[in-house]
Amino acid sequence: QLQLLESGGGLVQAGGSLRLSCGASGPGFSRSVMGWYRQAPGKQQELVARITRVNTTDYADSVKGRFTISKDNAKNTVYLQMNSLNAEDTAVYYCNAQEYLGPSPIDYWGQGTRVTVSS
Repeated sequence: QLQLLESGGGLVQAGGSLRLSCGASGPGFSRSVMGWYRQAPGKQQELVARITRVNTTDYADSVKGRFTISKDNAKNTVYLQMNSLNAEDTAVYYCNAQEYLGPSPIDYWGQGTRVTVSS
């Protein structure tokens, strides 16, 4: 079982940058697909970025070219570098792990970290 803990959220001005971190405790990090999701006020949760077990990445169209997801298997940590932030990026960001022990993954979630972008 994985436990996820996000950090790095906060208040930033438009055009600024933040780096989110998600530390995982427990076995399974290296066999998990790691992702960042976000939920803005009044909106549905959406996938922001994810990174596979072989470091393939994909991004939501709205963040391509601005956000970068990466991970450090030695530290059991996944990062989300967010640049050129704008007001539409304001949301609670959640770390997700999909652990593959069989054909269907097991989902784990962090508690979320709030990002507020002031214009």
